[in-house]
Amino acid sequence: MAPPILKLDDIFLSFGGAPLLAGASLQIDPGDKICLVGRNGSGKSTLLKIAAGLVEAQSGEMFRHPSSTIRYLEQAPDFGDYKTVAAYAEAGLGPGDDHYRVTYLLSHLGLTGEEDPNMLSGGESRRAALARVLAPEPDILLLDEPTNHLDLPTIEWLEGELRKTRSALVVISHDRRFLEKVSTATVWLDRGTSRRLDRGFGSFEAWRDQVLEAEELEQHKLGKAIEREEHWLRYGVTARRKRNMRRLGELQGMRADYRGHKGPQGSVQANISDVQESGKLVIEAEKITKAYGDRTIVAPFSIRVHRGDCIGLVGPNGAGKTTLLKMLTGQLAPDDGTVKLGTNLEIATLDQKREDLNPEETLAHYLTDGRGESLIVNGEQRHVTGYMKDFLFQPEQARTPIRKLSGGERARLMLARILSRPTNLLILDEPTNDLDIETLDLLQEIVAGFAGTVILVSHDRDFLDRTVTSTIAPANSDDPDGRWIEYAGGYSDMLVQRKGAIDERKRAEKADKAKSPETAASASNDLPKSKGKLSFKQKFALENLPKEMAEAEAEIALHEKKMADPNLFAKDPATFNRLAGEMEKLRSSIAKMEEEWLELETLRENLEG
Repeated sequence: MAPPILKLDDIFLSFGGAPLLAGASLQIDPGDKICLVGRNGSGKSTLLKIAAGLVEAQSGEMFRHPSSTIRYLEQAPDFGDYKTVAAYAEAGLGPGDDHYRVTYLLSHLGLTGEEDPNMLSGGESRRAALARVLAPEPDILLLDEPTNHLDLPTIEWLEGELRKTRSALVVISHDRRFLEKVSTATVWLDRGTSRRLDRGFGSFEAWRDQVLEAEELEQHKLGKAIEREEHWLRYGVTARRKRNMRRLGELQGMRADYRGHKGPQGSVQANISDVQESGKLVIEAEKITKAYGDRTIVAPFSIRVHRGDCIGLVGPNGAGKTTLLKMLTGQLAPDDGTVKLGTNLEIATLDQKREDLNPEETLAHYLTDGRGESLIVNGEQRHVTGYMKDFLFQPEQARTPIRKLSGGERARLMLARILSRPTNLLILDEPTNDLDIETLDLLQEIVAGFAGTVILVSHDRDFLDRTVTSTIAPANSDDPDGRWIEYAGGYSDMLVQRKGAIDERKRAEKADKAKSPETAASASNDLPKSKGKLSFKQKFALENLPKEMAEAEAEIALHEKKMADPNLFAKDPATFNRLAGEMEKLRSSIAKMEEEWLELETLRENLEG
C-alpha cells in the first residue's frame, strides 16, 4: 500500500475558550476523493488551511510528502495586483506546467482571461480561482465551497473534471448532490475530533446517525455504571483499604468522563412567524418582457402564482433569473405586459449577496433593529440571547461584530432575522450558500411546511427536488434567449419533462420526413419491384395500426387532461409521475407504429405497381 502524501494527526487548535480542534486527524492517499463535513463553526475550513500550510496548529503531527504539490481554493480569493484573470490563473502554475491548461479551463468556465480581476462578480471570482488551482493538476486539491455562486451547467462540468482528475481531493461543500457525485470517502469533523468513513457522502447521513445512537447508548451505560459504583460505596461490604481507594479513583474518573462528555451540537430550532393569510392569487404576470439594448432577458412570459406554491428559478448565470424574480415581485417594472400582486402580502427576502448585513453591527443590534434587548417572535416577546440560541449562537456572541462571523454563520444570522418577521411571501435568492447540512435540513422543512408562498433561486439540485412544486427554467439553457418555461415538480422532474419534449420533437421531425413525397418516392425506389402480395400478418397490421394509434392518442389526451390540474403534483406527486411515465411510453409506442405503418404502406404501393 502506497504511503500517504499528507497526514495530520492529533491536531489541537484553540482561539481561546473551548478548543476548535482537539485531536482531529486527516490522511490523504494518492487518488483519494474526500468530502470534509461538519457543522458551521466546527473547524472544517481551519483544518483545510492547516493542511495547506496557511495556519499552524498548536500541537499535533503533520507529514507531507516532500515532492507533493498542493493547491488550496479559499472562499474569498485575493487577486492582489494582477491586471488580468489570465495572469492571476497562470501565477498558480509551477515549473513545467502546461500553460494551455489555463486557456482550456478559462474557456470552459466562461471567462476570456482578459477580465479585470477586481471587477468580477462573485460567480466570476469563483471561476477564476478554480482555474488557478485546477490548472497545475497538483497532487492534492483542497477546495472550500467550490460551488458557491456557480450556475448548474458549471457545477455539472466541475463534477466531471474532479471525477477524472488524477489529483487527490478534499472538498467542503453544502451541495449534497455535488458531494455524492465527486466523493469516495467522508471525514466528519465533530466536536473537535474527526471520524473517517471509506464511502462517499451518499452513505454519510445514515452512518452519522448510527454513530450518534451508539454514543448515546454508551453514555447511558456509563451513567448506570456510576450508579452501581455509588451504591457499592454507600452500602457495600468493606473490603481492603487499597481496593476501596482504587474503586473510588475509578468512580471519580467515570464521573469526570460523564460530566465532560459533549453531546452533538444542537439543531437549529425555528418556525416562520405567523401572519394574516394572503389572497388566493399571489402574483399574476401577463406577457411580461424585459430587454437591455439588443439583448432580450425575458420574452413574453405569463404565470399565475397561487397561495401555497413553492416555485424554483434555475438557469445559468446571466440568464436573467434575478431580473425575472424582481419583475414578479414588483421591484422592477416590465417593458411590456402587466404584473398584479395579490392582497395582504408581507414579503421577506434573503439576498444572495448578504447586502443587508452591516459588518460593524453587532448580532443583537441586527436582530432587534437596535430596539433594546428583546424582539417579538410569533406574537411572543423573546430575549435576543435566547432567540440566538435557537440558531446555535452563544450568548456571548450578542455583542460580536458581524464581520467576525464565518460565511455560514452570516447566512444563519440572516435566516434568524427573516424568520422572526411575519411573512406570507418568502423570496430566497441562493439561500443554501454557506449553510451546513443540518441547517439546510431545517430550511428545507421550513420551506416545505410554509403555509404561505415561496419563490426561490437556487443552483442546489437536491434542495430544489426536496422543496419546489414547479420549476421555471430557460427554454434554451445552452444559449438563453429570454424564453422561460414553467415545469411541474423539482429540478429532476424538469429534466425528465425537457427530455420528453426534445424526444417528441425529434420523433415529429422524423415522421414528417418519412411522410414527405421525396422520402416516400426514394423508399419506393429502394424496394424491389415485385407483383407479390402482402402477407396476412402484414395486411392485418396495415389495417389495424391506425386504430391502435388513435386509441393511444385518446389515452394521451386523457392523461393530459388529468395533468392539467395545477395542484396535482403538489397533492399527489406519485400519480403525476406515473401519468408522465405512461405518456412517454404511449408516445414512443405511437412513433413505432407510425414507422411500421409507413413501411407497410410503401410496400403495398410498390407491390401494387
